[in-house]
Amino acid sequence: MRVCPSRILSTTMKNPSANPWPRRVLIGVVIVAALAALVWWLGRPKPVKVVLTEVGRGTVESTISNTRAGTVEACQRTKLSTIAGGRIEVLAVKEGDKVRKGQLLMQLWNDDQQAEQRLTQAALETARKRVIEACTVAENAVREAERRRDLFRQGFISESAYDTARVEADARSAACTTAKTDVAQAQARVEVARVARGRTVLIAPFDGTVAKIVGEVGEYSTPSPPGVATPPAIDLIDDSCLYVEAPMDEVDAPKIRIGQPVRITLDALPKRSFPGKVKRVAPYVTAVEKQARTVDIEATFDDPASAGRLLVGYSADVEIILDVRQDVLRVPTSALLEGGRVLLLEQGKLAERKVRSGVANWEYTEIVDGLAAGDRIVTSLEREGVKAGAVAVEDGTGTGK
Repeated sequence: MRVCPSRILSTTMKNPSANPWPRRVLIGVVIVAALAALVWWLGRPKPVKVVLTEVGRGTVESTISNTRAGTVEACQRTKLSTIAGGRIEVLAVKEGDKVRKGQLLMQLWNDDQQAEQRLTQAALETARKRVIEACTVAENAVREAERRRDLFRQGFISESAYDTARVEADARSAACTTAKTDVAQAQARVEVARVARGRTVLIAPFDGTVAKIVGEVGEYSTPSPPGVATPPAIDLIDDSCLYVEAPMDEVDAPKIRIGQPVRITLDALPKRSFPGKVKRVAPYVTAVEKQARTVDIEATFDDPASAGRLLVGYSADVEIILDVRQDVLRVPTSALLEGGRVLLLEQGKLAERKVRSGVANWEYTEIVDGLAAGDRIVTSLEREGVKAGAVAVEDGTGTGK
């Protein structure tokens, strides 16, 4: 018996439950697709939050700074010690006192030298009086010789009498000259005694302030022999004139010139800076360590009064301004990647862009080409996952401007 195929197909269509496999396959495909979508959704990369900063215009400076802290120094400072050692007898000043040039600061016991000076002074006075005596006698002898010469010419006295008077005048004149020489010798002895006494006395060589005194009345003061680090008796500074000494990296030394503008900052006066100029560049390199070779510079304040009363020894930093560009396109220096690249957020992903930079410092870098005002670049490069191609969104809590 033969069965017609069309009859079988007609029977199947009228009763779909007769073949359930197509519907099951369709349901399985839907479930698999849903699971795949769920796995993709759960495993998708999370967007990185980035801080964006708008590129703008402003001033950019090229600067270099000291490698270690600098120091405020006095234009004049001297650490005084007596030439000779001895017991301190007079201490005429205290720490912090203002003194004038030539003022007595300290004196050691020197009674023996004072006595010697008085003795030589008395000998000088005696020598001066002998000059008066000898020269007066010499003048009389010369006048007598002249009178006898006239008498001899008139024939009233013999030639021998005239010769005797002339010789006497010459002798008396020589005695006068010798007496004057004795005065010069006595004066030299007085000077020797004065110098010897000066070995035990300290006199202020300039107007200034007594910073420190080592020793008290009655104590023994010892001078500093060569090669022995003995503390000075008195440290005298002239704080009316101050400057900053700072070490600069040897690599930057060729860029530094006398007269360049600087900014001086002081730890004691935070959030303030003071304009100044480079006064001196050391002609040699200082090697504190093999890895730290520096060149010392000195910078002066343009307006010392603006800083108020500064103390010698304050720590200070010096920023030398090499170049200044006004109203240029600039970006934060921290936003630049190695090789002169920046990151931008484009269509939900981070993209690199090559830029050409100009003058730069630690805060801002001039952009010569590659960006336009208003572009927004990524500044949070330190965050994990911030790289070209990463999915990202702007961090609404960021501080970018």
